[in-house]
Amino acid sequence: MGQNRVFVFVDGFNLYHAINDLNWNPATKRLTNHKHHLKWLNITSLSQALIHPQNDVLVGTYYFSAYAGWVPVDVQDRHRDYVAVLKSTGVVPVMGTFKKKPRKCPSCKHEWDTHEEKESDVNIALYLLQGAHENIFDKAIIFTADTDLAPAIRLVREKFPHKEVHVAIPERRLNRSKALENAATGRIRVTEQHFERNLFPAQVALQSGTVINRPTKYTPPK
Repeated sequence: MGQNRVFVFVDGFNLYHAINDLNWNPATKRLTNHKHHLKWLNITSLSQALIHPQNDVLVGTYYFSAYAGWVPVDVQDRHRDYVAVLKSTGVVPVMGTFKKKPRKCPSCKHEWDTHEEKESDVNIALYLLQGAHENIFDKAIIFTADTDLAPAIRLVREKFPHKEVHVAIPERRLNRSKALENAATGRIRVTEQHFERNLFPAQVALQSGTVINRPTKYTPPK
C-alpha cells in the first residue's frame, strides 16, 4: 500500500485570529502583543509537521483569505507580501472578498459600518468537495475552528467513505469546535510550538528574484 496523498485547506483568517488568541494572557486578562512574529508562518512547513512522515505525503495546500481594502496601506502590503511568500512554497491562495455590514447600537442607536469577510468558508467547502470528487487526496486536513464547515465535512465523508477528513484546531479554540470534531475523521491539536518551529526566515527570495523581508512587526522577541 502506498502513502496517503494529503491536501491541506487553511482558513487564513481563522489562523490569523488563532495566533492573536495567543497574545491574550488569561491570568492577567490583558493582551501581551508578544506573539505577532508567529504570523510569519510557513504553512507548507507546518503542514509537513502535521502529517505522518512515513504514511503520508503532502500533495498540495490551499490558503483561503481575502484582502482588506479599507485598512492602512502598510497592513495591506504586509498581507500581499505574505501571500507572495506562501506562493513561493507552492501554496495556492484562494481569495474571497469583504463586504460592508451596517451595525447599530441598541442603546444609543449609533450606526456604523463594519466589514465582514465573505466566501472563504464556502470556498473551503467547495474546494474540499471538488477535491474529493476529482480524487486529488486520500486525506484532507482542514485548518480551522469554524463549525460552519461541519456539514461539508460530513457530506464528503458520506459520499467518499474511503477518504479521511481531519481538522487541525489551535489548542485555545478546542472548546468551541466540538461540531467539527464530531464531523471529522479525527482531530489534530495545533500548539504554539507548532507555530514557533515553522516560521519563515527574515528574508525570502521569490523565483522572480525579488526578496521579501519579514515585516518589522513580525520580528521575533529576543
